[in-house]
Amino acid sequence: MRAVVLREPGPVENLELTDLPLPEPEPGWVRIAVKAFGLNRSELHTRLGLAEGVTFPRVPGIEAVGVVDADPGGEFAEGQQVATMMGGMGRTFDGGYAEYTVVPKNQVIPFRSELPWEVIGQVPETLQTAYGSLTTGLDLQAGQALLIRGGTSALGFAAATLAKDLGATVLATTRQPGRIKILRAHGVDHPLLDDGNVAEQVRKLVPGGVDAALELVGTPTLPDTLDATRVHGTVCFAGMLSNQWTISNFYPIGYLPAGVRLTAYGGEADDLPASVLQRHLDRIADGEASLGPAKVYPMAEIRQAHDDLEHNRTAGKLVVLTGRAEGAAP
Repeated sequence: MRAVVLREPGPVENLELTDLPLPEPEPGWVRIAVKAFGLNRSELHTRLGLAEGVTFPRVPGIEAVGVVDADPGGEFAEGQQVATMMGGMGRTFDGGYAEYTVVPKNQVIPFRSELPWEVIGQVPETLQTAYGSLTTGLDLQAGQALLIRGGTSALGFAAATLAKDLGATVLATTRQPGRIKILRAHGVDHPLLDDGNVAEQVRKLVPGGVDAALELVGTPTLPDTLDATRVHGTVCFAGMLSNQWTISNFYPIGYLPAGVRLTAYGGEADDLPASVLQRHLDRIADGEASLGPAKVYPMAEIRQAHDDLEHNRTAGKLVVLTGRAEGAAP
C-alpha cells in the first residue's frame, strides 16, 4: 500500500510517500481501506516535534474515513462505511495517512452516505471536537451568545454551524480582512477582525460579555477571550492554532477575571455518537448544514498540504484523497 511516513520530526521534506506492507488486523482491530483523511494541527505538532508520546518512524494521521476491509471479529461487514479517529492514531500506532489503516474497533464509527469522500473527509474529527466543545465544554443553550476565537479554522466553521443550529448568536474572529465575508457567508452573525483586542469589540455588541467562548487560537489570545466573557460565563479551550498551549507562572487569581469559568475539551471517537455523525452527514447532503470552505489534495501533494496548513494559507479544512476514493461514496 501507499503511505506517508514521517521518519523524524522536521520540515515537510521529512514526509515521505512510500510503499509499506498491507497491515494485518489483530483480534479486536479492524482494517479500513482509507478513502480520505483530514489534516489537523495535531499532525503539524507531530511533524514539528511538539507532540509528546510519538515514536518514529510513524505514519501520521489522527483520523480517516473509508470502508471496512477486514474485521477478524465479524462485527463490521466488509464495505461498511466508517470513520475513525484519535485513540493513539498517528502517535503510538500508524494512522490515517495511508491507503489502509488498522485501528481498535472501539474507535470505529459506522455511517451511510452518498456524499463524495472529499466531503466526508472534512467531518469526523472536526465534528467530534466542535460537538464536544459546545455540549460538554460549554453547555451552550438557545438564545446565548457564543464567541469563536479562530473562526476560519475548520473547527471554527463547524462550531458556528452547530451553534446556529442550537439557536445561539455567533461572533467569530479572523486575523485576515479578506475572510470577514467568508464568515458572514457561513452564517456568523458578527464577524470580527482580530486586532488583539477582541474583548472591546465584543462588549460593544454584547455589553455584558458573551455567555460562552470557544478558544481555538491558544494561550496568546486566551486572556482577551476571557475578558470578552460575562461573569458566570464559560470559556472552553479546545484549539491551539498558535502552537502555544501552556501558561508560564499561572496564578489563577491574577489570570482569571472574577466569576469567569475556564474549561477545556479534547475528546475521543466514542465521544461522537454515531447518530450525531449520521445526522450531520444527512444535513450536509440535504443542504441544511455547511462545512465551510475546504481544499483537497492528492496524497502525492502531502508536503504542500502540510506547508499550507503550517502557514495558514487556506480557510477551513484540508483534506487528502488516497487515490482509492474515485467518485462518490457507495
